[in-house]
Amino acid sequence: MNGKDTESSWVDPDDAPELDDEWFERAELRIGDKVIRRGRPRGSAKRLVSLRLDQAVLDHYRASGPGWQTRLNEALRKAAGL
Repeated sequence: MNGKDTESSWVDPDDAPELDDEWFERAELRIGDKVIRRGRPRGSAKRLVSLRLDQAVLDHYRASGPGWQTRLNEALRKAAGL
């Protein structure tokens, strides 16, 4: 690591730069070394919709663990012949 990476352009905490909306939009959420990405990837063809399903259907897919929405989407695609 060079000095440029560790030195800051301000010394007094009262002189810290303002954290505005633009700064937060560029910020990355990290847990340790892992970057956490939220939401749909850019360019995704999937759309958020509101849909009423039987509770038993939801329970079945949710009980299958993480990725249940993807599996439900795959089942709907298969039923639609896609």
